[in-house]
Amino acid sequence: MVIHNRTKREKVKSRSRVATRGTATRPRLCVFRSNAEIYAQLIDDASKTVLSSASSLSKSTEKISKTDKSKKVGIAIAEKAKAAGISAVVFDRNGFLYHGRIKVLADAAREGGLVF
Repeated sequence: MVIHNRTKREKVKSRSRVATRGTATRPRLCVFRSNAEIYAQLIDDASKTVLSSASSLSKSTEKISKTDKSKKVGIAIAEKAKAAGISAVVFDRNGFLYHGRIKVLADAAREGGLVF
């Protein structure tokens, strides 16, 4: 039986989601990485709402590397969180390994002032 990468990521995602819950005071910073873009959302799981989001789809990130896009998204989500009065989050890597673009985004969010 062949287990595909997406299926493996979904299994890891469901296992880690049990322990990763966001609240209004400490929302969940959920990261999704596609082949070309990267997205980040601040989610309050108690009220099931998205408090803020940032992505690499803006026109200012067209001609830069994917790693640089991740860094810009990390800084952008940190700025939006500070504007909303949020300083601490729970990091949800969404089943992806914590290296590469996911790690760059997390480090940039920490540099921007988020605590996790």
